Amino acid sequence: MASSFTWNSILGSSTKSRSSSSSLPSDLRRLSSPPVQISIRSQSRKNFQIQATGSSYGTHFRVTTFGESHGGGVGCTIDGCPPRIPLSESDLQFDLDRRRPGQSRITTPRKETDTCQILSGVFEGMTTGTPIHVLVPNTDQRGLDYSEMSLAHRPSHADATYDMKYGVRSVQGGGRSSARETIGRVAPGALAKKILKQFSGTEILAYVSQVHQVVLPEELVDHETLTLEQIEDNIVRCPNPEYAEKMIAAIDAVRTKGNSVGGVVTCIVRNAPRGLGTPVFDKLEAELAKACMSLPATKGFEFGSGFSGTFLTGLEHNDEFYTDENGRIRTKTNRSGGIQGGISNGEIINMRIAFKPTSTIGKRQNTVTRDKKETEMIARGRHDPCVVPRAVPMVEAMVALVLVDQLMAQYAQCHLFPINPDLQEPL
Repeated sequence: MASSFTWNSILGSSTKSRSSSSSLPSDLRRLSSPPVQISIRSQSRKNFQIQATGSSYGTHFRVTTFGESHGGGVGCTIDGCPPRIPLSESDLQFDLDRRRPGQSRITTPRKETDTCQILSGVFEGMTTGTPIHVLVPNTDQRGLDYSEMSLAHRPSHADATYDMKYGVRSVQGGGRSSARETIGRVAPGALAKKILKQFSGTEILAYVSQVHQVVLPEELVDHETLTLEQIEDNIVRCPNPEYAEKMIAAIDAVRTKGNSVGGVVTCIVRNAPRGLGTPVFDKLEAELAKACMSLPATKGFEFGSGFSGTFLTGLEHNDEFYTDENGRIRTKTNRSGGIQGGISNGEIINMRIAFKPTSTIGKRQNTVTRDKKETEMIARGRHDPCVVPRAVPMVEAMVALVLVDQLMAQYAQCHLFPINPDLQEPL
């Protein structure tokens, strides 16, 4: 809204002003000027929203992580969790124990219990609908192991890029770029899995399908009957005992030499509700790709038939529809990976995430110091020779966070009013 006034509004009408000015002495009349209009525009206050840059995920079920590798602790705040869900620390601790360091000889020797504390959002064992704050203290810090990292950049690590972006960084253990940050994902992921299981019987299972050059053939794993017990039966989290031993041997071979290898984690989702995801920019597979690729050390994401589908013709690749004995529309094959047009179709969702070899290794390498001088260094500290066994619960967590967020969005948009029973199913 704009308001304006003139000097005349102060001095009187324009006529009166003119007559008054004509009666002024000549020297003062020379100083007089035509009326000046001044416009004062009262601007409405703009609402600027600043979100936590890069540390939050989700819209309806929103998670923000915090903490550094060798700081006081790490954790998360969960906002948007539905109320009246039974929740205790033990519900989160199971997956945190699967993620924690020091599990076996093929993981980092850092000793952390990763015991979580729920500090808000739960009363008498039930979620209240208010923000849930989860804290995991750091107890086995060795900041001096990273004194060299304050002087030089570890090859292929985030040291250099954090300096380039912020001009300062937490040196010990990589700070925020450490995989220890994923505690703040695994804890809410465990809650998300509980919500999905309780609401729709949805199960999320991930396992190691490749370590270095040891590749588990797809036909050796039945995704319809795969169990958590099969995955957790060995330290590498491969559901096939024969290939598990081969993978463990591959990790041992580089571990004893101070080197590292990468691998692939496969993740499946059973009983996902139909209709999750939205067309165009927020397709379900795009959200899953973003979430999984936000994990440390990730380098690739495949969905459904993935890159192998490029070797097929359309006739070979298409998933033909049929009606099952319960009258539900199903697909005879599942090369689409349980998602078509960016929306879940009720089939098993499957994806594969590639993880690079651990960047920090006990080998001498060329690098550059923070003051831009070339040098050599051997990285210190305690690190996994292969990240994929501990990445399994991390992948499950990110997939769960995507699905529970999409489930809440689907309920809000498409199930707020009665559904079309001819085409839709109740959630």
